[in-house]
Amino acid sequence: MEHDRLRSVLESLLFAAETPLTVHRLSEVLGGIEKKEIVAVLEELQAEYETAGRGFRLIEVAGGYQMRTPKENADWVKSLFRGRPARISRATLETLAIIAYKQPIIRAEIEAIRGVDVDGVLSTLLERRLVRIVARKDVPGRPFLYGTTTEFLELFNLKDLANLPTLKEMEEMTVASPDSESPPESSEQ
Repeated sequence: MEHDRLRSVLESLLFAAETPLTVHRLSEVLGGIEKKEIVAVLEELQAEYETAGRGFRLIEVAGGYQMRTPKENADWVKSLFRGRPARISRATLETLAIIAYKQPIIRAEIEAIRGVDVDGVLSTLLERRLVRIVARKDVPGRPFLYGTTTEFLELFNLKDLANLPTLKEMEEMTVASPDSESPPESSEQ
C-alpha cells in the first residue's frame, strides 16, 4: 500500500475506533503491512497533528493509539456535552490508587491499608470496568486478586502503568496545587 493511502486508512481506523488501537490490531486489519511501517506512520501523524495545532491529537494510551482532543480545548468540549461527568468519590479513588500501585492485590490487603471495608467500592470499580479480577491467590480461601484495566489507563490518560506518578511527583503536585489557583490563561485563536 502506498504511503499516503496508508496514512489515510490509519486516520480512518483511529477516528472510527471507540477504544485505543494497538499496533498489533492495526496490523491485523491492514493485513500484510509491517508493524514498523505502521509505527512510523503513526509517529508521523502524531508529530503533524501536534505541530499544526489541530483540534485533535494522536495519543499513545492504554497500550494503543487513540484520537483525543487537546487539554486546552477541554472546556469547549465539555460545554458541548453539558452532561455531568461521572464523579469518583474519595473512597473509590483511594481504593483505585491502592490497586493501581499494589496490584495484584486481594480485598483483605486493600482493607488493611484503608482501614475500612471495601466491598461496595470494589463493586463500583468492577461495574465501571476500572478494575478486574486477574486471578486467585494461592492461599487458603483462594481470594480474588484485583488489577486495573485498559479502561483505567484510558480514563487517566496513561500509556501504561509505568506512567503512574511516583511518590515524589505526587508530593510536588500537592505542593503546586495552592499556587495554581490563579485563573487559566486564555489562548489566542
